[in-house]
Amino acid sequence: MIKILHILSIVIGSIGVAVIVWGVILTVSRLLKLEIKRIRQVSIYRERESLRHQFGSYLLLALEFMIAADIIATFTHPTLKDIAFLGGIVAIRTVISYFLEKEIEKFNPTEAEKEMK
Repeated sequence: MIKILHILSIVIGSIGVAVIVWGVILTVSRLLKLEIKRIRQVSIYRERESLRHQFGSYLLLALEFMIAADIIATFTHPTLKDIAFLGGIVAIRTVISYFLEKEIEKFNPTEAEKEMK
């Protein structure tokens, strides 16, 4: 059972890494296209800001996978030190996720927020 949990945590963590890599590939390709526009004297500020937020959403998704992998991995090594380490990692990733999400919400307000303005 422990071996299965270990393999499962590696697979889920790898999915998180794959999401980051995929987000980087997409972001870099879109950024290169935008920079070509900028060279042609076209303003790309809004598009670049949108691209930044899209990349942030990939990071958020990847963080969720990595947190899940860390939680599962803790079941394979349930020492107090490992649990404290996991708690620290989850806390840091949660803070990062929170601020990335707030940044994305600022850029893309929900329909309810749009109606309030």
